[in-house]
Formats: sequence, structure tokens, C-alpha cells
Amino acid sequence: MKETWRWYGELDKISLSEIAQTGAKGIVTALHEIPYGEIWNPEQVCMLRDKISSSGLDLHWDVVESLPIHENIKMGTGDLKTLFGNYRRSLKNLANAGIKTICYNFMPILDWTRTHLKADLPRGGTALRFSAAHMAAFEINMLGREEARQEYTDEAIENGLDWISRATEEDKTTLLASIMAGLPGKFTRYNIDGLKKAVALYNGIDKKSLRENYGRFLNEVIPTAEEFSIKMCVHPDDPPRNILGLPRIVSSEDDLDWVINYHKSESNGLTLCSGSLGAGSHNNVTAIAKKFSKKIFFAHLRNVSKENDGSFEEASHLNGDINMTELITVVLNEEKRRIASGISQGEVPFRPDHGHELLSDKKKNTHPGYPLVGRLRGLSELRGVIHAINNR
Repeated sequence: MKETWRWYGELDKISLSEIAQTGAKGIVTALHEIPYGEIWNPEQVCMLRDKISSSGLDLHWDVVESLPIHENIKMGTGDLKTLFGNYRRSLKNLANAGIKTICYNFMPILDWTRTHLKADLPRGGTALRFSAAHMAAFEINMLGREEARQEYTDEAIENGLDWISRATEEDKTTLLASIMAGLPGKFTRYNIDGLKKAVALYNGIDKKSLRENYGRFLNEVIPTAEEFSIKMCVHPDDPPRNILGLPRIVSSEDDLDWVINYHKSESNGLTLCSGSLGAGSHNNVTAIAKKFSKKIFFAHLRNVSKENDGSFEEASHLNGDINMTELITVVLNEEKRRIASGISQGEVPFRPDHGHELLSDKKKNTHPGYPLVGRLRGLSELRGVIHAINNR
């Protein structure tokens, strides 16, 4: 498995020099400044690639995360011909620059959702957290979605409405900001009215119609991916459940089965995100990895601790509900199979996903979930597991 590290380019408080010191050699990044739906032109792609490769630090741009999908494609509205054409042009330009692994998602509006960006840890430091109670309160009270009462447990609703009855305006503002932080590739942030309007655009779009729109996307871009030997890696929903009344269609084993079988192409694969899948009590992450091992082209490794009401918190990489040793063994076995079969792209790039904010991380004010020390700890732990398995 190849060690990689997510980097936000000029927007990142962590430098390439610091990344090099973690031991990772692959960079996972994107052209974050380009608005959704526009072409990533060759000059911009090559400039970022060369900035990384010419750093003198033995770093290489290995994975794009993300080449984002415009909301109109997800909704099936607007000038889809232009949007699909732009996406295909961007894929071609990336491939011509030597970057052929593309992570993307098909989540409506939000890329990931947390209610707390700095939940205190018992021994110090902070973690990302999804509180079902706070999310229920946000949907019912702040967004006025009474139907959300049918989507959360009674315990979460009771605790959430109790909390919000005592919450200050500052508390509510912090909650909204935490939820809006789940747009890492897009720096527009909604206020309550703006979010309501964005959600309203999806009125009438259920799971079936969202799947149809996703199927159209695959039909439009996978042939180009095949032509240029690109690996398209869909990222699971985070969390793997409906949010804001919006359907999620990459949340379970059945969902992944639909994706992989909808377009049976060597270019159509997935990002194994252990934390996203692991946040759902309905998912056995190791079993899912075994079933779809041939389609794992990229991996995000992190851990979560789930609670009975649907809440979860980011755990340290070797703790939580996922047996990371078993999961990594599945990926390593798949690598061995690929190498034995003569597959040139046998090695799976992975990155330590998210991390606790530890020690000097607080001073850096990095993107939520992407601190230096916390991810370095995670990478070191994962590296140790990989080394131990390979040297049994």
C-alpha cells in the first residue's frame, strides 16, 4: 500500500516540507479554486503537478480528491451537455498530466456532515463528532423540517430538542458552521435561508431518481475514463444515511453493488472509506472490502465509535468499531493478487483519513479533520500494522 497525504495546496496550513517529514510520498489534492462545473485546464493541472514534483522532496501527485460533480448533474437539470463535456475534458487533461486516480462523491449538497468539529477527548485533544441529537435539533428546529422526526430515534429527538431549547444564538451559529464545514472542495457556505433554498432544489428527487442521475453521470464519463486508463473511485456517503431529507445512494453494500454493476468497467471503482461506511451500524466494513476488493482503487483509513442513537465520533485509527488489522489484511491480499496477475497498478494508495487534533495542532488551525500531528499519529499506526502483516 502506498502512503499518501491529503493537501489543500495554497489553502493548506501544512507545507509540502512537513508532509515529506511524515514519510508519505503520494499527494492527494485538487484544484480547489476552480468553481464546480468548469474545466481544469492543462496549464493549471501541470502547474500544481510540477509544484509538487519539483519540490525536491520526492513527492508526487497520485490522486485527485475531488474532481467535484456539479449539483445540476446530481439533480438532472440545467445544461448537462456542457457540464458533462467539461468533466470529460478535465479527466483528459488530468490523464495527460499523468494523474489517473480520481476520487469523487455523489452526495447532494454536503460532502460530509459533523455537528462538532472539536469534541473534547478524555486525555486531551479534540475529535470530529456527529451527534444525532444535535442534527435532529438542527433539522427540526432550525430548518423547520418536521418530517425529520421520523428520521431520528426518539432518544436523539428528545435530547436534541432539550439542548436547543437552552442553546444560545452563538451555539446555533457554531452548529451551522460545523455542518457547513463538510464542503472541503467548495468554499461557499450557506446560511439557514440559503441552505433551505439549496435543499428545496431537490424537491421530488428520491433515491430512485438520484440513482438515475448518477447512472447518467457514469454513462457520460466512464467511457472517457476507459480511454485514458483512469480509475474512478466513488467515495461512500458520510455519514451513510439520509441527511436534510436528501437521499443518499452510496451508503451500504447494496448501494455499492448497484454502482459497480451499473457500469461494468475496469474504470468504475470505489474509494474504501472505512470511517464513512463504518459509521453505519448496517455496514460490516471488512465484509464489504472483501466483496469489492477488486474495485478498491484508493483507501481512506480511519476509525469511528458508534452510539445507539445514531451518533458517532472519530476514534484513533486503531481503536473504535473497525478492526483495522483485518481490514488492511484484505487490501494487502488484494494487492498480492493484482501483482501475481501482472496488473501494473497493483498498489493501492491510502491516506490516514481525519485525525485527532493533538499537541501543537491547535495552533495551526488546519482544515477540520486534517491536522498534522493527529494524522501523523494515524499514519504511523497504520504503517506499523502494514509492516507487521507483511512480515508475518
